[in-house]
Amino acid sequence: MVRRAFVLLAATLALAACGATGFAPPSRPVPSALGTPVPTPVTPAPSPVAPSGRGIALLAPLSGPNAERGQAMVNAARLALDAPGAPPLDVRDTGGTAEGAAAAATQALAAGAGLIIGPLTSPEAAAVAPVARPAGVAVLAFTNDPAQAQPGVWTLGITPVQQVRRLVGAGTAQGKHRFAAALPNNQFGQSMAAALTQAAASAGVPADIRMYEPTNSGISSAIRDLSAYNSRRAPLEAKRRAALAERSAEGRRQAAELSRESVPPPPFDALLLAETGERLAWLTSFLAYYDIERPAVQVMGPALWAAPAVRGGADLNGAWYAAPDPDARASFEAAYAAKFGAAPPSLADLAFDAAAIGRVLAQEGGYSVAALCRPDGFAGVDGLLALQPDGTVRRGLALFQVDRGGPTRIEPAPNSVTAPGI
Repeated sequence: MVRRAFVLLAATLALAACGATGFAPPSRPVPSALGTPVPTPVTPAPSPVAPSGRGIALLAPLSGPNAERGQAMVNAARLALDAPGAPPLDVRDTGGTAEGAAAAATQALAAGAGLIIGPLTSPEAAAVAPVARPAGVAVLAFTNDPAQAQPGVWTLGITPVQQVRRLVGAGTAQGKHRFAAALPNNQFGQSMAAALTQAAASAGVPADIRMYEPTNSGISSAIRDLSAYNSRRAPLEAKRRAALAERSAEGRRQAAELSRESVPPPPFDALLLAETGERLAWLTSFLAYYDIERPAVQVMGPALWAAPAVRGGADLNGAWYAAPDPDARASFEAAYAAKFGAAPPSLADLAFDAAAIGRVLAQEGGYSVAALCRPDGFAGVDGLLALQPDGTVRRGLALFQVDRGGPTRIEPAPNSVTAPGI
C-alpha cells in the first residue's frame, strides 16, 4: 500500500493544547484525513534551532486601511511559531503599498531573512518578487492573483483555478463532459474563463465560454446564444405554426400540445457562472427562460457563493461551488480566539499556514525549493496544499451544493495530491 506523508501544519495547535514541548514530523509516512487528527500518534521531540540567519520575515500592512487585518496576520504567524526551536519572526510594515512592500522586503533581506511570508495584495507581491528572487529567498504571498505566481513566489490565496479544477473534476466524475460558461467581461470573469479553459483541457473535455457586458440585455444575449436557444426552439415553433395554419380544431389542439412540449436540452451539461448579488438573480432567471433545466445541466460557481448576501435572491438550488471546509479550521479558530480574544478574520489562516510551513522546513534544514515543493504537500488550516515549482499552489477543496436551506457539503476535501480536481 502506498503511504502519503504530507506534513500536518496544525500540529502546533494540538501540541500547544496538550502542553508538548515541540514538534517532529513523523519518521515515516502517516496518512491523515483533512480536518481530523492524525490517527497514528505523533511523538513530540526536541526541535532543532533554525540555522543562524534563516529567520522568517512577515510583510504585513500594519498601517493604512488594512492595518487591522495586518495585525491579525501577525497574530496568526506568531501562533504558528509558538513552539520551541521555531525560527524567529521579523515583522515588517508594508503600509499596504507596493513601494512599502519593496522597502520592507529589502530591509528583511538585509536583516538575514531566509523566507518571506506575505505581502497581502497583488501589487505588493509584484513589487517584492524582483527584490527577493535575485537573493534566492522564497516568497509565500497571500494574494490569490495567479499572475503573481512564478518560480520562487507562491500565491497562497484561494484562486479561481483551484476552484474550477475541483468543479470540473467533480463534474466529470458524475458524467458531465460538455462544459460551458457565461461570465462577466471583467477581471474576475476573465480569471474564471482562463481557469475553465485550463481545467477543461486537463480533463480532456470541451468548454464553450461566452463573456458578456454586465447588463440585463448583455446577460440575456449571452445565455440565449450560448444555449443555442433559437435553433433548439425553432423546430417546435415551426410545427406549432403549421398546426395553427390548418385553421381547424385538430390543428389548434396540436398547437396547444406543442406549446407544452419541452425544448431540447442545450449543447452542454455543466455551466460555470461567476456573478453575485442582483446580477446573479437576473442570470438565473434567464436560465429558466431559455430552458436550461437542472439537474440535466449542473450549475457551478465561485466560492463567493458561500455567503448568503452574495447569493442574494438568486435561484441556485442544486448549484455547486468549491471552497475550503469550514470544519477543517475549527481548531485554528479556537486557538486564535483563546490567545487573542477574538475570532481570526479571513486571510489570517494564510499567515498561519505560511509561518507553519516555515517552521517545519526550518526544523528540517531550510527553505529550499525542493523542500517547499515536497510532493505530498502540507495539511494546512484550509486543507491540503501543495506548492508547485512554477509558483502555483494546488489545494484540496471541499464541494458544496446550494440547497433551499443553505449550502451543504456533498464531497469532503481530498487528502491526496493525486486525487481528481487538485
